[in-house]
Amino acid sequence: MSSPYYVTTPIYYVNGPPHIGHIYTTVVVDVMARYRRLVGEDVYFLTGTDEHGQNIERAARDHGISPQEHADQIVAAYPPLYQALHVTNDDFIRTTEARHAVGVEAIIARIAAAGDLYVGSHDGWYCASCEAYYTEKELAPGNICPTHETPTEWRSEENLFFRLSKYQDALLRWYDEHEAAVQPESRRNEVRAFVEAGLRDLSVSRHGLTWGIPFPEHAGHTVYVWLDALTNYISALGFGHAEHTLYDRFWAHDGDSDGGTGQRTHAGKRIHVVGKDILRFHAIYWPAFLMSAGLPLPTSVVAHGWWLRDQRKVSKSSGNVVDPGELIEHFGADPLRYFLLREMVFGQDASFSDEAFVDRYNSDLANDLGNTVSRVLTLSRRAFDGCTPPSRGEGPLETAATEAVASYRAAMDDLAFHRALEALWRLLSQANQFLVAREPWKKMKDPDARDEVAETLWNVIEATRIVASGLTPFMPEKSEQVLTALGASVPASVDGLGWGGTGYEVPLPETAPLFPRIDKAVYLADAARPASGGAQGAASPGGAAKKETKSKNAKPKASGAKKAGGESSVIDIDQFFETELRVANVLEAEAIPKSNKLLKLTVDAGEEAPRTVVAGVAKQYQPEELVGKQVVIVFNLKPAKLMGVESNGMVLAASEGDGAVLVRPIEPVTPGTRVR
Repeated sequence: MSSPYYVTTPIYYVNGPPHIGHIYTTVVVDVMARYRRLVGEDVYFLTGTDEHGQNIERAARDHGISPQEHADQIVAAYPPLYQALHVTNDDFIRTTEARHAVGVEAIIARIAAAGDLYVGSHDGWYCASCEAYYTEKELAPGNICPTHETPTEWRSEENLFFRLSKYQDALLRWYDEHEAAVQPESRRNEVRAFVEAGLRDLSVSRHGLTWGIPFPEHAGHTVYVWLDALTNYISALGFGHAEHTLYDRFWAHDGDSDGGTGQRTHAGKRIHVVGKDILRFHAIYWPAFLMSAGLPLPTSVVAHGWWLRDQRKVSKSSGNVVDPGELIEHFGADPLRYFLLREMVFGQDASFSDEAFVDRYNSDLANDLGNTVSRVLTLSRRAFDGCTPPSRGEGPLETAATEAVASYRAAMDDLAFHRALEALWRLLSQANQFLVAREPWKKMKDPDARDEVAETLWNVIEATRIVASGLTPFMPEKSEQVLTALGASVPASVDGLGWGGTGYEVPLPETAPLFPRIDKAVYLADAARPASGGAQGAASPGGAAKKETKSKNAKPKASGAKKAGGESSVIDIDQFFETELRVANVLEAEAIPKSNKLLKLTVDAGEEAPRTVVAGVAKQYQPEELVGKQVVIVFNLKPAKLMGVESNGMVLAASEGDGAVLVRPIEPVTPGTRVR
């Protein structure tokens, strides 16, 4: 029987539409869930929303609607956004659901039976956004909340308290005896130091708050939001109900309690992925509640860093949110998923910027992956009648692929997603280097070199197939497109990462460009331009209305200065970027009949298929000496017919008298790279 693997996001507070901070955690968990399914584990992936509390009650009152209506409006944004992002959650829990209230009442009954609840007076500095009390030493100067950077207020009220201090030693033993209890290690050390400094009993009710679950047997009290919210991880599995098959399968398990922590033997894993700002609640309060209730503890509480913009945490309260809907609209979901997992070292903070996003897209996806797929498929189709090669031969890429897959799997097990992707990109780079070193385009017309060409192209296709297979948890839609283009299928398990999966003489379908390059200058200029008139457009997939903007692919208007006679004097940067220059590999070259000046070149400019360019360099270069060389072409030039041959671009050359010298990169670069 496969091992159970239960993984959760935090439940997101409904004080505003989802932003990139929410999306990051959800995508991380989705990648974990997809990968563990490939490993063969029995996966259950939970996410949801936290809908109770004073903040929601106030926000609803300010808008003249009920708290439930307010929550319903925010939650409505999640299903379409998750669908757009290819999120494969098995359940979505809302704390306003009846099934959740049953679970909360059940865990409170267990805690009360353990003698861990009492009524007392609570005095302290309270942050309404955190819905938590702070001591003076925890606050910034001026009694400012350290998380939200907003003033706290002094409160005094009668509440029910949980005997948190009773579990201080048990928590410390849990951290010490279970290395994976809190991850990464730096966060475990922080949590341990906090507990070691001494725990105070915790207020677990609010008096006079109507928007929440009534506290059992204590009229006028509402269950404190963290005892309410944290219980979602087991209430969603049916805890508290007579029939709780999912709870038995993914949380409870046959085995004896160890007596010290309430932890029971369990062959599977229970993993909570959270932001570092809510780690204390998950790594201290939640396990203490479970210890009191005599229930199993999580296997791991994993904390990631913050996404920063302008050196501040991305959050609704800071007003610097990144709308995932707009990014998905312009780039697609998979590039966003890739960026989030590649750019952030899991556990550390990372900065988001439009420029970094476009650079990562163009460099990694358009250049590295897209061009590799385009180049090797174009060559294989031309050499083997539209199919994969008929034989595989041998080559060094098998060893490179085996090493890359081992590194990838180790990184995925360590939740080091950036390292897993780096391992795949190393293999992609090695495949490109192998292709360039072998130069199969020079040998395709030589019958004696057919086996060598087949060996080269099959090995590169196979390495690329393994890269695409490893990308399936990260980019499910695009990886499937790549695999389809390679004549392969999506792997059903990690065995699909093994060498030898590419078939022989498999038809290779014609496909559209996988990752069209983004003109960064145009995109950034447009992104910085405010919408005219401040008009609001339709709601984005993220649920927030977005400003109406020009297409990110629109060309900027040229406005160069002119001399009196009409001759161009100087141009501005927008005018320069109207001319798109790209590096291209020359695949074939031949003389044009009846012309002593023109050559017909077939070039790879980073597109799905090669293009034909006519160059007036026949007097200076023989056709065979240009094959395999790199040139610079005007990529966006209107097609023109020269001596009956349609030319789709122009090759750049320096002219001096009757001579012409081709403009070429000093060092080889990826075909399709922009020249700036």
